[in-house]
Amino acid sequence: MENNNEIAVFAAGCFWCTEAVFQRFDGVHKVVSGYTGGHIKNPAYREVCMGVTGHAEGIEVTFDPSVVSYATLLEVFFATHDPTTLNQQANDRGTQYRSAVFYTSEMQKNQALDFINQLSDALVFENDIVTEVSPLGVFYYAGIDHHEYYNNNKSAPYCQFLIVPKIDKIKKYYSEKLKQA
Repeated sequence: MENNNEIAVFAAGCFWCTEAVFQRFDGVHKVVSGYTGGHIKNPAYREVCMGVTGHAEGIEVTFDPSVVSYATLLEVFFATHDPTTLNQQANDRGTQYRSAVFYTSEMQKNQALDFINQLSDALVFENDIVTEVSPLGVFYYAGIDHHEYYNNNKSAPYCQFLIVPKIDKIKKYYSEKLKQA
């Protein structure tokens, strides 16, 4: 990886879904599932799932902004989850499944807030956007069994019902920005 890479951190419900989506974009070098935004050091998956740590399941995206812009990543983030449901994505409920952008710079913060305002002004969603925009604190990597989850478990029912439709959506709307197989 070159020195011009940046980090973006998003929480959009289950990190397995979000990881699978962002891995497919050209210019994205690495996507790691983990936890952030909470108050417990080194949280375990079980603790996060119980909702006692304050952490959200999220992903850390290492990307080359000369290939894929942060604005594009924001667009994909908002297009592939429901940013209007508080602490919930599909059947997953709890603060660990909240919609959040954890920014690493003032530029990212401003772009995220501006994008949310644009979506709201354009009435893109029927309900108000509840996505949290907060500074990134510590990002804790999830256990290795959560990394590459979709890629290693494509035939699992969870993957088929929840992740495949998201991947199909990005193939339809972002085909020119995806990595070539």
